[in-house]
Parts: sequence; C-alpha cells; structure tokens
Amino acid sequence: MPESQPIPVTPLVSARGLIKQYDGRLVVDHVNLDVMPGECFGLLGPNGAGKTTTLRMLLGLTPPDGGELTVLGEPIPARAREARTRIGVVPQFDNLDPDFTVRENLTTYASYFGLRGETLSRRVEELIEFANLRGRESVPIQALSGGMKRRLTLARALINAPELVVLDEPTTGLDPQARHHIWQRLRMLLSRGTTLIITTHYMEEAERLCDRLAIIDQGRVVACDTPRALIRAHIEPHVLELSGHAATVWLDAQGNVSDIARLHRVGDASLLYSHDPRPLLDRLDSDGLRYLHRPANLEDVFLKLTGHDLRD
Repeated sequence: MPESQPIPVTPLVSARGLIKQYDGRLVVDHVNLDVMPGECFGLLGPNGAGKTTTLRMLLGLTPPDGGELTVLGEPIPARAREARTRIGVVPQFDNLDPDFTVRENLTTYASYFGLRGETLSRRVEELIEFANLRGRESVPIQALSGGMKRRLTLARALINAPELVVLDEPTTGLDPQARHHIWQRLRMLLSRGTTLIITTHYMEEAERLCDRLAIIDQGRVVACDTPRALIRAHIEPHVLELSGHAATVWLDAQGNVSDIARLHRVGDASLLYSHDPRPLLDRLDSDGLRYLHRPANLEDVFLKLTGHDLRD
C-alpha cells in the first residue's frame, strides 16, 4: 500500500505582503506571517516597531493599505466582524467595568455574544473557576489585586469560547507570582488546543510560552522561528556580562581579543559573546573582575537583530 501523505495544516492566521502607512511612512512593511492552529505565536519588537498596528489589522480594527490577510478562514477586513465573534482579546491595560462585580463583568460581557440562561450561567461558573476567583464573585473590581484583575480580564476574553486569543502584554506590571499564575492559565489554554498570539516585553515569557515568534523592527519581520532555533542561528552559545567602570577599563586594555567573538554594550554593561569562554574566564578570574557567565538567550537575539534594549 502506498504511504499515506500527511494532511496539510491550514494556518489560522495568514498575512502576505501586509502594509500599513501613516503620513507616507510605512509602519508595517510587507509583513508575511502564518500562525498555525494550537500554537502560541509571539510578536516581539521595540516600541514603534509595528506590533500593535499588526495586531489591530489582524483584528480588523485598522484597515491594511496593502497585502492579503485571512483570520480563521475569513478575509480581513471584509469579514472582520464575523472573525471577531471567534476571537478573544486581552488588551494591554485592563478595561474592566469598575461599577460591576466580578460576576457582573462576566455576565454583561457574555450578553454581547448572545449567551443566555443556563448556557450563560454555566460558562460564567467555568470561567470563575478558571480564573481562580471562586469566593470573590460578588467582590467589586476595586477590591481585586492586579493579578486578580488580569486573570478576570483573561477569563472575560474567553466568554465566547474563542478559537484564537490575542494578548497584548499579558503580564506587564504583575509581580512574579501573579505572572506565573497567568502563564499557568495560558498553558492550560494551549493544552486545550486554543491558539494564542501574544506581544510581550518579557523574554522569559516568550521563551516559556511561544512555540514560534517573529521579531519585528521598523515594520519588517527580521526573523521568525522557534526560540531555540533563533538563538542557535544568531548568537554564540556563551555570554559573559560585565558592568561598571572597572570592566570598561579592563576591556579597553585587552585590545583585540580573539576569544571574544562579539562585543555589545548596553548602558554601562558589556556583553561578551564567545564560542569557547574558558580563556576569558581564566583572565577575568586572575584579574579579579566580577562577571556573570550564562548561556545565550532570546534577549541576546533581540539586541543583535534590532540594536535596541527590549524596553526602548
């Protein structure tokens, strides 16, 4: 019998040559993207790189000036309204209604999608459990912590059981414990087959959550792959971090050192990239310099490809 061929998977989001310009300036410059069903796809870039404009075009909130865009099989912007009924959105800043309780925020939002009666009640109860807000159903929004508000905002975005959830900076401003709680909930969604698109300024978040990600700079996609593949393709495996005036003087005295494949300065910090760090480590130890030796990570890729600190 002939071998069966794998069934091709159709992207949930597909952009080809996507363009947006303001005042004659291209802010999204011929962007090509595919987001596959069930994956977490990340958009990274400095402020002003075009991430938010790209997201707004995906949601049908900003019309593109050129290119082709389909989301959930619907052409955008022609059928953006139909696509949005199957999408959940978590904005960068919580926009919960301060006059409503936890339960009232969920039930009011559910009414926009036509949920009524037993279906509505069951869905609200499921989401209160999902957000770990049992016992706080009647609490006013002002009484919630930042992490609780963020979990409620995520729960509200799921009220219509979306196939795709778009999250803009989902954990900005949260303490580490609250951030880990959100990550756990997002992994739960992925395990259920929900597709996620996130923008983030936290490299740890991108490495933990994203199956693939695109780095955008000046409106263009400069790289797109898995986090591990991007690190292997663009960065030497070892990084030594030095900081302060003493480190600058020491580096200047070294001259052209063959053990340093590449040097990048960020403020008063110097990042030394190397394939074999042992000779450098010996010299640093013998000279009494303080340093941090670590493996290359996604932030190193970002610095190399965009030339920006991630929080520019």
